[in-house]
Amino acid sequence: MNKFLKGAMVLGLSAAMVGCSSNATSNDSDSKGKSLSGTITAAGSSALKPLVDVAAEQFSNENPDVSITVDAGGSGEGLKQVADKTVTLGNSDVAAEEKLDKDQAKNLVDHQVCVVTMAPIVNKDVGVKDLTKQQLIDIFTGKTTNWKDVGGPDEDIVLVTRPTSSGTRATFQKYALDGNEEASNASMETDDSGVLLQNVTDTKGAIGYVALSYLVDNDDVDTIAIDGVKPTLENTYSGDYKVWTFEHMYTNGEPDKATKAFLDYIMCEKFGKKMESLGYGVSSKMEKTDH
Repeated sequence: MNKFLKGAMVLGLSAAMVGCSSNATSNDSDSKGKSLSGTITAAGSSALKPLVDVAAEQFSNENPDVSITVDAGGSGEGLKQVADKTVTLGNSDVAAEEKLDKDQAKNLVDHQVCVVTMAPIVNKDVGVKDLTKQQLIDIFTGKTTNWKDVGGPDEDIVLVTRPTSSGTRATFQKYALDGNEEASNASMETDDSGVLLQNVTDTKGAIGYVALSYLVDNDDVDTIAIDGVKPTLENTYSGDYKVWTFEHMYTNGEPDKATKAFLDYIMCEKFGKKMESLGYGVSSKMEKTDH
């Protein structure tokens, strides 16, 4: 079993999870006997995108008359687009109020679909597997610039960063860096977690951060434990690992029938098993919901 999922699958799915709705199957029909149909567009969090991609594929297989398109672009962009009604779903690692003004956020309806854990990652040549939170802060704020100062090789530290619109960045900054502003690196900044992962993989001395979902079955980078606690689902559920957040899928007003069925499908018990296999946490299994 993948190291990031070790222990998580044996905890069992909570009975508190929403049961799979009959609205999320191809056998669903409205009062006129028509099958579920519609168009759903989603954009925003790249941390959440792998989960939504899989859910969209499975849901569409069961509901072939529902078309679903999923894009990334960052939490801020997803929230802006759903507020502007240019997409059906705005996916975000942070609450809408943190990225939008009150007038933009007031009509949005929050659907918390899962928990996402953010992990610091380094290029494999670094050889460092554990940092204190203060060491991590010093690295990301630019105070520490050489790996030899934290037990690694005599090699420059290369920051691979996310833009300010990124919810992944906001989550990492809040819980891993205690709110300290990270140093910018315009040449290695990307609004896509997959690109960030590849940049860390290819760049000696590189450090960045991604959701656990990008690390399932991926041994091309090393993860960093913080104060001896590894970024795993098990440690997130127990409350020992602190760098996590609830993932949100916002609608502008109440969702239409197809969109509601899709949201129900993602949060149902059946899909919860797939959710964990993809590196995401089931919200109802969190032993502590504060940090």
